[in-house]
Amino acid sequence: MLVGYARVSTDDQNLTPQLEALTEAGCEEIFQDVASGAKTARPQLQELLKYVRKGDTIVVWKLDRLGRSLKHLIETLQLLEDKGVEFKSLTEGMDTNTPGGKLLFNIFGAIAEFEKDLIKERTQAGLKAARARGRKGGRPKKMDPQMVEMARSLHKNANTPVADICRTLKISKSTLYRCLKET
Repeated sequence: MLVGYARVSTDDQNLTPQLEALTEAGCEEIFQDVASGAKTARPQLQELLKYVRKGDTIVVWKLDRLGRSLKHLIETLQLLEDKGVEFKSLTEGMDTNTPGGKLLFNIFGAIAEFEKDLIKERTQAGLKAARARGRKGGRPKKMDPQMVEMARSLHKNANTPVADICRTLKISKSTLYRCLKET
């Protein structure tokens, strides 16, 4: 039996093209996840792995829909092989039923991981270049130095309740205590 697996990373993305391709390929059952490939929690993938039996073939639209990394892809493929389950990727034309398909699986997995590493490297280079230009990443500070000084002076007065300080400065208690601790 052909069993499909479709995944998108966010709710904004559309599963329809994958579902249509899997249906056209003859999948009788299709499992769907909305989860980042980097996340380990993909409940429908886990259900799929429990569902398939010896002789079944898992079909995906594209190789990167199945695994988080080359290591994860290889581990999943090994698990499928141990269960007697085949794997097929429609876009790459890969079928682990053949030795060439197994080789192709490893090559495409390595390329996918290489691409992910390149993106990470470019992101890091962009952040480094921004820092060199004086730009800082991260969330902006809630309190400027003037507000911090005001919070300190209000907090020194034991008659001023913390809740009043927070309400006046429009900050949370944790922000107040964090700014007081930093000095």
